[in-house]
Amino acid sequence: MPRRWFRYFVWIPPPPPPPPIPSPPQHYQQSQTQQPTYPQHPYYPMYYPPTYIPFPQPAYPLTPEEELEMLKEYKRVLEEDLRELQDELRSVEERIRELEERLRKSRGGFG
Repeated sequence: MPRRWFRYFVWIPPPPPPPPIPSPPQHYQQSQTQQPTYPQHPYYPMYYPPTYIPFPQPAYPLTPEEELEMLKEYKRVLEEDLRELQDELRSVEERIRELEERLRKSRGGFG
C-alpha cells in the first residue's frame, strides 16, 4: 500500500463487540466470578477496511489558486504511488516467472 494512502481514506470505526453469551441456569454455574465470554465474531477484534475516497473533498470552497495547488499536490502523490505500485507489480511478475520456470523444470524432470 503506498505510504500516503491515509490521506485519501476515511476511518470507519470497528463494529461493536457482540453481546455476551447468556448465563447458563444457576445450578450449572461453578463460579460467580466468571467473566462473560464473547462468541466468535467474524470481524471482532479486527477492523473494517477503510473506505476509499477517490478525491479529497475540501471542507470549504477553494479559490482557483488553492484548487490548482491542491490538484498539483494530489497529482504528485498519485504519481509517486503509481511508481511504487509499478515497482511492486514488477517484483510480483518476476516472482511469478521464477515459480513458473521452477514448476516447468520440475515437471520436465519427472516426465
